[in-house]
Amino acid sequence: MTAESIDPNIMMERARHLRDIASNFYTSLLIHLGRRLGLYDALSGQGFVTSDELASATGLHERWLREWLRQQTAAGLLDYADGRFRLAPETHAVLADDEHMVYLGYIFDSIPHRIETIERLPEAFRTGIGLAWDDRGAMSMAFTEMLFRNWYRYVLVNGALPKLDGVVERLAAGGKAADIGCGSGVAILEMAKAFPLSEFHGYELSKLQLERAAVNREASGVENAHFHDVTLEPLPGDASFDLVTCFDTLHDMTQPDEVAAAIRAAIKPDGVWFIVDIDGGATFEENLTRPGSQMFYAMSILSCMSSALSEPGGAGLGTLGLPEPAMCELTERAGFTRFRRIDLPHPVNAFYEARP
Repeated sequence: MTAESIDPNIMMERARHLRDIASNFYTSLLIHLGRRLGLYDALSGQGFVTSDELASATGLHERWLREWLRQQTAAGLLDYADGRFRLAPETHAVLADDEHMVYLGYIFDSIPHRIETIERLPEAFRTGIGLAWDDRGAMSMAFTEMLFRNWYRYVLVNGALPKLDGVVERLAAGGKAADIGCGSGVAILEMAKAFPLSEFHGYELSKLQLERAAVNREASGVENAHFHDVTLEPLPGDASFDLVTCFDTLHDMTQPDEVAAAIRAAIKPDGVWFIVDIDGGATFEENLTRPGSQMFYAMSILSCMSSALSEPGGAGLGTLGLPEPAMCELTERAGFTRFRRIDLPHPVNAFYEARP
């Protein structure tokens, strides 16, 4: 390598940038701690409070709370006036209200798990083989469930399915649907509750996710939802399904082409394949200008690409590996002849419909 002269102004700009990245990391750790201690809930609706008042309300040590309050205020998460601190309701919605559509608190809950994952990734970089879902433990399953749960609850049945011509009517009358890569079953259970005359089947290879799905089904009380270990009960190729769904799963799969072909064999001639996946750019250059790309590439290494490379010869698509042109080609290779993008607002995902 040849030595390059250093521009001191650029060097200082990069140093400031790295400082900001580090500051955000440390703040994320303190958000995790605040959530773990229940501090955002304790502050919610209380107006401006002192560290002494928060200590009395929580039973925690005032000096530690004072430093945490100051850090959170410096990070722009709390309001401050005359020695008192306030959590705005908008911040509470984002950080602590797990029923709200904009809730993001779960991201910070996953920090210890992410750090643990980092410790295991050097081996993946050496061998090329990533971590399968069950290699990551139960915390990863809980994080994934929270990532999509509220969208399934509030949008899937009433907002998304009506965009698919004829699907709601078919399910209301008594149809058959499958969710491929169903995870803990939240999407399947929401649809099963909404359409009690229909039969719903979730297919998943993660044993930990299937265990969570069984618990969730028991809690929901639905009887028309069934979960299958796809390694033992593969998707039947009998053209019997009116609807097949894939929610943010195809880019995680080691062999998405094989899965797409299996879906084509399983779906009725007039059936619908509803696909949800990350709305990425067609090229790396496009993604460089898209908001959130640095997070998506990081999540790819920590999760999505790792999963897609968890077997030798895995496709390794990664988080941004199935933009619209690639998704269209995937469906065409599987034998689907009609493909369209569905207009649904979402900050991260794109929505598609494929038909035979």
